[in-house]
Amino acid sequence: MSRAAGKPTPGQSIRPEDIRRWGTAWSRRVGQFLARIVWNTTIIGAENIPATGRIIVAANHTGIIDGPVLHGALPRRSHFIIKEEAFSGFIGILMRGAGQIPVDRKSGRAALTTALALLNEDRLVGVFPEGTRGRGDVTDAKAGVAWLAVRAQAPVVPVAILGTRRPGDKRGHVPGFRARLAVVIGEPFIAADPALGTGRAAVTAAVEQVRTHMADNVAAAIARTGIDLPESAE
Repeated sequence: MSRAAGKPTPGQSIRPEDIRRWGTAWSRRVGQFLARIVWNTTIIGAENIPATGRIIVAANHTGIIDGPVLHGALPRRSHFIIKEEAFSGFIGILMRGAGQIPVDRKSGRAALTTALALLNEDRLVGVFPEGTRGRGDVTDAKAGVAWLAVRAQAPVVPVAILGTRRPGDKRGHVPGFRARLAVVIGEPFIAADPALGTGRAAVTAAVEQVRTHMADNVAAAIARTGIDLPESAE
C-alpha cells in the first residue's frame, strides 16, 4: 500500500522499541572500514566526544556518504536520524539492523520522540540539522536538533564533514578510492537555556545557538584542513 492508501511510512510509525540498539556495534565497524580504508579520512577532535552520557552530534551535510563516514569516525556508537527514503529494499534492512532512525521529513515527531528516548538512555544521537544535502555552510538549521537539545538537556557537539563533495562535484558524487576526507569535531556546548524552559522560545534560541556553533566549526575546519565546500547546493 502507498502512503495515500493510509499505510504509515517508517518515519511516521517508528517507536523507541523498534530501534536495534545492538546494531550500532557492527555498523560502526563498517563505517570505520569505509572511513579509514576505502577513503582516507582525517579525524580531528575525537576527544571532544564524551565517552559516556547523552550527547547530540550536529553535522553539516554535503555528500551522499556523510552518514557512514561520520558513523565510523565517531569514537563511540551512534544512532542517526536519516530520511525515511533510505529505509527501503535491501538498504532499508541494513539501516534498520544498524540501529538508525527513519524520519518523515514532512512530520518528524515520531523520529524526534524516538531519538529523545535514546538520549534518555545516555546514548549518542546524530543529526544533520540542514535537513538535506546542500552546500554545507550551515546558513540554516531545522528546529528538530534544538527540540532534542532542550528536551533532553543534552550537550551538542558540532561536526564538520569535508571532502565528500568538493567544488565542481555533482550532488550525488561518490569520492574515489582513498579520496582525502576530513571529519572535524568541535567542542561540546549547551544549546538550551534553562531559564527559557522547554517551550517555543527555548527551541528558537537553541536552534540559533546550534546553527552558529556549526557554521563557526565548518569555517574553522576549512581553514585547518584546506578542504573547501562545493560552490552550491546542487
